[in-house]
Amino acid sequence: MSEYEKRLREAGLPETDLAPVLAEETDPLLFATVSGAHLYGFPSRDSDVDLRGTHLLPIPDLVGLGEPDETRSRMWVRDGVEMDLVTHDLRKFVRLMLRRNGYVLEQLLSPLVVRTTDAHAELAEHAPSVLTSHHAHHYRGFAVTQWRLFERTGELKPLLYTFRALLTGIHLMRSGEVQAHLPTLLGEVDAAPAYLAELIEAKADAEHGAASGHDHDRLREDVEALHAVLEAAQAASRLPDEAAAYERLNDFVVRTRLDHVPSAPAAASAG
Repeated sequence: MSEYEKRLREAGLPETDLAPVLAEETDPLLFATVSGAHLYGFPSRDSDVDLRGTHLLPIPDLVGLGEPDETRSRMWVRDGVEMDLVTHDLRKFVRLMLRRNGYVLEQLLSPLVVRTTDAHAELAEHAPSVLTSHHAHHYRGFAVTQWRLFERTGELKPLLYTFRALLTGIHLMRSGEVQAHLPTLLGEVDAAPAYLAELIEAKADAEHGAASGHDHDRLREDVEALHAVLEAAQAASRLPDEAAAYERLNDFVVRTRLDHVPSAPAAASAG
């Protein structure tokens, strides 16, 4: 078993072969990783598998008159497990990286790797140079959206997503590291409520279970307190205001695209 396969099993991924599904992709797939609850460290027994990655559109699709479909999405059930695969063309993915999108960085840096290439490894090396203090806005906004969902549904899943986003943002502002795994964050961020370990354990039973037995006012107070911690961490962060990798990433996108241009057939010799 490879190191990648070992990590997938330890994260609670179902024992199903994903290779045949990825082989159905029509364009080169630079990487595919697992995101969602498995990456965040609180999957349920019935959690679906969220696969995310980057593909390469053919050059004619990008330079022709039509508008290329830069994002693709597929859903299927394999061995009784619901899965979905969402990939962006490399140009769009890198643009998202430069727009202070923490979500795509989590996908790029996910240790739960299903497909990788040299281009994947090189792109991951650029990740630190796109991090800015403004990534705090991404995590703050995501936490607000998930909290509203929790208030509407009362489900444990969006509540954990709320805390995970805030703790990831705080840790990023303080350390410059993108860490999406909630159990790990509990040991890294001193402001994390102690009861989160209990909530993680409770979610293992059902993907859409209710967050019962916890005082709603207390949860709101703790979420508001973490928002304040994130704001303070952003103000004190040593991360820059702007990404410093635009030219290098532009060169990377162009070079990677050209590297995957099919070779022209040899011309027939004159008779």
